[in-house]
Amino acid sequence: MTVKIFADSASDLPLSYFQEQDIQLIPLQVHLNNKNYLDLETITPNEIYEEIRAGKMPKTSQASPQLFQELFTNLAKQGNKGLYIAFSSELSGTYQTAVMIRDQVKEEYPELDLTIIDTKCASIGYGLCVQAAVEKLKTGATLAKIIAEVEFHCEHMEHLFTVEDLDFLARGGRLSKASAFLGGLLNIKPLLHVEDGKLVPIEKIRGKKKLLKRILDVMEERGVNLENQTIGISHGDDEELAQEMKNMIKERFGTKKFYINIIGAVIASHAGPSTLAIFFLNSERA
Repeated sequence: MTVKIFADSASDLPLSYFQEQDIQLIPLQVHLNNKNYLDLETITPNEIYEEIRAGKMPKTSQASPQLFQELFTNLAKQGNKGLYIAFSSELSGTYQTAVMIRDQVKEEYPELDLTIIDTKCASIGYGLCVQAAVEKLKTGATLAKIIAEVEFHCEHMEHLFTVEDLDFLARGGRLSKASAFLGGLLNIKPLLHVEDGKLVPIEKIRGKKKLLKRILDVMEERGVNLENQTIGISHGDDEELAQEMKNMIKERFGTKKFYINIIGAVIASHAGPSTLAIFFLNSERA
């Protein structure tokens, strides 16, 4: 009996990672120019950034219930165990739909063994939780130990991020406690984090240099052993900014391992271009 890992496209891991690690991709959906696209499968992050810069406003929706039905039924028929590591339930209905479909499939196949975890994480913060599961699985760990590893990462994953334009998040209804942050002044940059799965503003900072330094300060306040953990960085089609942040983190904390990737089509539709996000753990395993 094998363990099959499922994860959705909001983890902002590249398609190649899903293929190489044999993870079942659950694509969220993007609606653009009266067409429906599957994130990572039929639309790329670069295409979505081009459209946004051209003034288009893509919309998104959760993963297809029909896909869950098909995948979970196949898992039951194969007699394998499953672990679906899901996008934050506060930012998408995908987790709730997956739980509902799993319970329906179990009525027909009571032997279905599928655990679904609400990561309360997003982007590469979520992606690092998936990577933790993959690495644990490679060691031959039991499903219980893999789940414990993922839950630890989910519980202790810090998200720090900034966006070029808060209107994207506000329009999509993805921003909590945001009223005081809207209508920002010129060159004022918002710093946000994730609190119990929701996007919450922390403070406003004037100028990019001060903002990046403040991110380092917050990392120092919240992080542990930053030198020896993998720091995740995701960016809204701004590789140069991501590399600048990486170099600053490396210089300040001596960090050796980074995981950097572009923000995918679904999250980009809400965060917009030039978003920068940093992910790290605030605790070590006992």
